[in-house]
Amino acid sequence: MKRHLTILGIGLILFGLASEGSAQNYKKLAQSGMEFLNVKADARAMAMAGAVTTLEMGSGSLFFNPAGMANLNGTADFSISLNEWLADIRHTEMSVAFRPCKGKYGVFGASLQNVDYGDLQWTMVDLSQDRGYADLGKFSPSAFSVGLGYARSLTDRFAVGAQAHWVKQQLGENWLPAGVDSLKKEKNEVTPLSFDFGTNFKTGYKSLAFGMSIRNFSKEYKFESEGFQLPLTFTMGVSADLLDWIGTGGIDHSLLAVVDVAHYRSRPEQVMVGLDYTLFKLVSLRGGYVTEEDEDSFSFGIGAGFKGVGFDYAYTPFGVFDSVQRITARASF
Repeated sequence: MKRHLTILGIGLILFGLASEGSAQNYKKLAQSGMEFLNVKADARAMAMAGAVTTLEMGSGSLFFNPAGMANLNGTADFSISLNEWLADIRHTEMSVAFRPCKGKYGVFGASLQNVDYGDLQWTMVDLSQDRGYADLGKFSPSAFSVGLGYARSLTDRFAVGAQAHWVKQQLGENWLPAGVDSLKKEKNEVTPLSFDFGTNFKTGYKSLAFGMSIRNFSKEYKFESEGFQLPLTFTMGVSADLLDWIGTGGIDHSLLAVVDVAHYRSRPEQVMVGLDYTLFKLVSLRGGYVTEEDEDSFSFGIGAGFKGVGFDYAYTPFGVFDSVQRITARASF
């Protein structure tokens, strides 16, 4: 009875979050900084529209729900992902997890997220020139995050996880007046600290599972005089293998369905739906859909894996911005 009440309660919360987003008459925009933290590179996850809160993805779970790292198979896990984002911006993610003493002390992990914005033109106001500005050459803004995480299974059904990030964003330099005839150079950078938390709960009823994560929790920081917080995101999800109800027909395959509901600090709520069909535990076909997106509602992908080594690819049509492609390589041993 308690189990069914728990499932019902989590379902009502998910429904309530979705209803709240549809009932709002306004859109939350520009209420947080460092939005690059919400742009993910993992190809398996993004082929399913990012609906992976309940999934166990090894060290890659550190980018979504650190609790998903708790039931790591083997001793170590490694992943690297590349995201060819819009405007030739490149996102790279790396993660590693270690499970010492067969999980007796839980699972430890580390993550790295880096953004390469390329070269931009650096100018400053200069009214002594006819064009009104001086060309100072090129500069290269950058952003990255380094995290340390930990996850542990408290029972055979319930797991928890957490991660601390050190984040840095460097947006170049500029010259400011320092007196009547002098200037001073200011560095535009900030280095906040943020935290992620998550849980996973396997109901024991077939493959039905629930998950929850809170990402990018931080205090307020400032760029010069403007205060901001990181893009806080609260997500709840549910997943199950649909073939548990339909039947496998004697074939070694699965059809995983996942639904996530996400509440953001700086944008409308979203519902994300993902499907992952895997045949003989070797090849996967994936698809996803996310609400409240203007250009990238649908996503698609494939994956292949054998003896702990896997590769994933995701393709997201992006309307007037063409498309976004992601690739991931992972290994566990």
